[in-house]
Amino acid sequence: MRPLGRVLNPSSMAVIGGGAWCAEVINQARKFGFTGDIWPVHPKADQVSGERAVPSIADLPRPPDVAFIGINRHATIPVISELSAAGAGGAVCFASGFTEAKAEDDQGADLQAQLVAAAGDMPILGPNCYGFVNGLERAAIWPDQHGMRPVDRGVAILTQSSNIAINMTMQQRALPLAFMLTCGNQAQTHQADIASALLDDDRITAIGVHIEGFGDLRKWEVLAAKAQDRGVPIIALKMGRSQHAQAATISHTASLAGGDAGAQAFLDRLGIARLGDIPSFLECLKLLHVAGRLDGNGLGMISCSGGEASLAADMAEGRDLYFPPLTDQQRTDLRAALGPMVALANPLDYHTYIWRDTEAMTRAWSGMTGRDKAMTMSIVDYPHTDATDWACATQAALNCVAATGRPFAVTATLPELMPEHVAQQLSDGGVVPFSGLHEALSAVEAAARPLPPASDPVLLPSDAPADQVLSEAEAKSALADFGLRIPRSCEVAAEDAEQIPNDLQEPFAVKGVGLAHKSEHGAVRLGVARSDLTETARSIGTDTVLIEEMANGAVAEMLIGVTRDAAHGYVLTLGAGGVLTEILRDTVSVLIPSSRAAVQAALGKLACAPLLAGYRGKTAADMDAILDAVETVQNYVIANAATVEEVEVNPLICTTEDAVAVDALIRKARQ
Repeated sequence: MRPLGRVLNPSSMAVIGGGAWCAEVINQARKFGFTGDIWPVHPKADQVSGERAVPSIADLPRPPDVAFIGINRHATIPVISELSAAGAGGAVCFASGFTEAKAEDDQGADLQAQLVAAAGDMPILGPNCYGFVNGLERAAIWPDQHGMRPVDRGVAILTQSSNIAINMTMQQRALPLAFMLTCGNQAQTHQADIASALLDDDRITAIGVHIEGFGDLRKWEVLAAKAQDRGVPIIALKMGRSQHAQAATISHTASLAGGDAGAQAFLDRLGIARLGDIPSFLECLKLLHVAGRLDGNGLGMISCSGGEASLAADMAEGRDLYFPPLTDQQRTDLRAALGPMVALANPLDYHTYIWRDTEAMTRAWSGMTGRDKAMTMSIVDYPHTDATDWACATQAALNCVAATGRPFAVTATLPELMPEHVAQQLSDGGVVPFSGLHEALSAVEAAARPLPPASDPVLLPSDAPADQVLSEAEAKSALADFGLRIPRSCEVAAEDAEQIPNDLQEPFAVKGVGLAHKSEHGAVRLGVARSDLTETARSIGTDTVLIEEMANGAVAEMLIGVTRDAAHGYVLTLGAGGVLTEILRDTVSVLIPSSRAAVQAALGKLACAPLLAGYRGKTAADMDAILDAVETVQNYVIANAATVEEVEVNPLICTTEDAVAVDALIRKARQ
């Protein structure tokens, strides 16, 4: 494909069509200060929006760097072909009615395939795409109003939603938007391709991606590696947590949302922090622009109100943030600045004794910074009536950054109480101006997330439909071939239960064969003596039973599960196991393959992790045996990726010396 740089930084544009949308593209381009050539193309009109029109693409003075195609979907395809043959840099395809409309129109997918074929190696954005606004080069290929301003450097945002894009350009948070681009259906040019091209511009300080579906996972892996190499952070606003959002995603851009556990695991693997709402997303981009990625998750909090300090502490609860206690040196510095009447702590309520004394405020606020605090935050709400008396807070924050060189923020608890001009003054001086306390804490938590170690590419999913569920014995045997520890067992007719091999040691577990949820059917009996086998087997109600030795001495029962996620690969879920798994919901997910270290780190995030480590003086489980079990399940899935859809070991009995799978399920395709 031809390089995207020419499209994204154009010096000439053609506008194909003459309707209101095309006229507005020309209006917005000139309004934003675009100084390049604009060539309307219309078979009948002499001019469009004040610009002289030419009747055809062949009549253009030269191939345009970018073309906005504002005609219907059927007419778009031959125009794309003609532009590609002429050597155009690329095109924005505005028309809809392609794969995003396949539920209502069976032509859409075929038309989109024709569109891609017509483009050849010419980049196309869309279809179903609004275009982009480049604030660095004053280039707007955009058929609607927007709120962007020219900037010398700033953040880039890529989204699949034109409406969300328009709304974000209207932000008044002193966030310098260098680029706003809508991706549409990504028929040819992928969102990750565009982000990767933007990484080549040193003026881009951070990238935010609004993702409905990932599509090509390999492109995201390449993007994440390039971003880490360039030192440019990427954050995400990922849709699809709910079933309703997943359904809306498919109908919007034909993107496959997949399961949210898989999406989160993929983002974690890429080192892309996820925000849950648009305001927090914008505030995090602002933090990254001003201060960059944070070097830890320690937070210093300052307020002149005890109520605000308490509120901040409560709102930080449950987040991956903590308030480091004050050091002796910090206490000395703060006592010198604040006097004896203030109780020293973090969060700090410094009262109002030093308000208006900019020098004392600077000393106090600087005293709350330190290497153990990745961000120090002062809560200041500027009144919209008369904020003159608050100038001391602005200056103290600016002085603090200049004196300490540590990340510092001024946070308004209410977004509307951070005036844009004050936010701009703070940002220009290296202070992060946060609009909203919730948003600030979300942004700091995301920016503090450490980058993961390098990992192998994810195992891509197959599409073979599962048409076979192995019996428990078959599933255990298949996993045991890869090294999973299982109890000794045998399957027998219920009437012949006592005819089991003599070397099997009681007590036994007796299970019905052929039932998906044996416990729910009362088809599992534990602690059965050899003499009671026949009676017990008959009472279960299945013709065949599985009789196996009991695994005793459990420190904990664990779950190892793998599901094939068509959008994200193979999701490996680890958690508390046994019959209460669905009630406890204590699980964590990663993607296959995951290293031994990554699996151990994931296990450490579980609420039941203290049980594995030896809770309250009890003996710990054999962690190496647990990791071995997880590794064998991964190896089975990797070897059978073409057919396997689901694997579950539940429970894995974790003892002080072993980890034994006492139940297993495998769902797969026969071929």
